[in-house]
Amino acid sequence: MQPATAVVSNIVGNLSPFDDLERRHIATTLNWLASTDDIFRRAKPATPSPHLVAYVVLVDPDKRRVYLGLHRMAGLHLPMGGHVEPQEHPLEAARREAGEELGIAPVFDVIGERPLFLTRTTTVGLTAGHVDVSLWFVIRGDRDRGYPLDPGEFDGARWWDLEPSRLPATDPHLPRFIRKLDSVLRPRSL
Repeated sequence: MQPATAVVSNIVGNLSPFDDLERRHIATTLNWLASTDDIFRRAKPATPSPHLVAYVVLVDPDKRRVYLGLHRMAGLHLPMGGHVEPQEHPLEAARREAGEELGIAPVFDVIGERPLFLTRTTTVGLTAGHVDVSLWFVIRGDRDRGYPLDPGEFDGARWWDLEPSRLPATDPHLPRFIRKLDSVLRPRSL
């Protein structure tokens, strides 16, 4: 296993699954990482499939909101993010994507610099049909601040309540991500 793949495998292996689906996604991803070092997208839109993605979820934890942009290619309201470049650490990809798509230096103080969530998703929209293995990083946002999105990728954005039943058309795993995030933001009492 090449060093970059080993780093990703370590990150994935240290995730605590939220539910059975995330547990299966983690197990499938660990098997995939053990079988290949071809984990970074080499050719748009889908070579190889699967490949790594870093989501950068902008959250206002105090006002309990999540910022989603209407993604032009997918036709869905999505968190910001993008493909992890060859040999790039996923955290660095999250930092880069926050700068490129939100115009900010991200602050990872909501849960830390590790991803909260992992998903395997077959894409939809204009580049449908390949599998993205997505690491979901959480960054701090402010509901009262404006964030200039990359107009080449997004057709506007808005803040949404951290309420899975009130979300627009989005990533099929976002409601589960929000439930996992909520379990971290509001720890259950014993």
